[in-house]
Amino acid sequence: MFEAPAPATVDRMLAAQQHAAAQLGLRATGRRVWGYRGRTLSSAAGPHWLRVVCAEAGTEGGTLWNGPSTSRALPVSAPRPDLFRIRDWTTESYAYRAELYALAPDPMVSPRPVLDEDPCLPETWWKEMLAALDALADVPPPVDREAVREEYLRRVIPEFTGYQVDDVTWSTAHGDLHYGNVTRGPHILDREGWGRAPYGYDAATLYVYALLTPETAARIRTQLAPSWTGPRPAPACSPSAPRSSRPRTASTSTPSSPIPCASTWPTCSRGRAYAESTLRRPAASVGGPEAEGSDPDPCARRRPGCGHA
Repeated sequence: MFEAPAPATVDRMLAAQQHAAAQLGLRATGRRVWGYRGRTLSSAAGPHWLRVVCAEAGTEGGTLWNGPSTSRALPVSAPRPDLFRIRDWTTESYAYRAELYALAPDPMVSPRPVLDEDPCLPETWWKEMLAALDALADVPPPVDREAVREEYLRRVIPEFTGYQVDDVTWSTAHGDLHYGNVTRGPHILDREGWGRAPYGYDAATLYVYALLTPETAARIRTQLAPSWTGPRPAPACSPSAPRSSRPRTASTSTPSSPIPCASTWPTCSRGRAYAESTLRRPAASVGGPEAEGSDPDPCARRRPGCGHA
């Protein structure tokens, strides 16, 4: 997904991967898949998938570290490869976690988050994806896990859509749903960043990552429409509603009434232009505010944007 990190990080993570594989009685083979700045390293290991994640010693734990293990409680109707075993160990400077998964039975939709061409997904794929998103959204939003930060939303929604955010209709979301994280099954991969997000966030993320492929973007607006609007009346959240019909401010009398949510900003001209210019960057540079600047320790950083590595 990302380019290989600095040589010292490559050597350290390869040694960690070999250690993990030996502890599990396996051998890592096949293509190496790097996370952001070498924070994770994954590859096939026999009939399984082995993922190794690192953090500075003493900083392990928290949302991203525990995301895969806690995601086991999510509904099986949102299909994902089984997580079989976890192994933790530390060195003087780093903490490591090895996660052993079942191999996904089908290929990823895309080798990178952004779609470059229409993947020609069948009708059954869209129906199963909609069912999976509905199953996640039905989970009560956790109070201790944020897939996207509320303060970030309150800054960028007015900036790119002109809407002022008062109340947010929250649900449970994957939080980093793009075409490199979903297979043609569909199986949804990389659950570490799951948590609370505005209603419709996952569908809106799929939409944004498809903007350079108009055929797929248009299909999302029709096939996944129920996951944008939900079972409750939500004209402010509908991507097909004319912008003039949506309120400029979100003032609601009850928390269950949606506000201009994750699906609104890609449909306004400024938000769409920003998304399209961002998606045209090289794959390793696609990301939001957290991708900016330099960091001496790749394991101390989150993945760029609102998702994670």
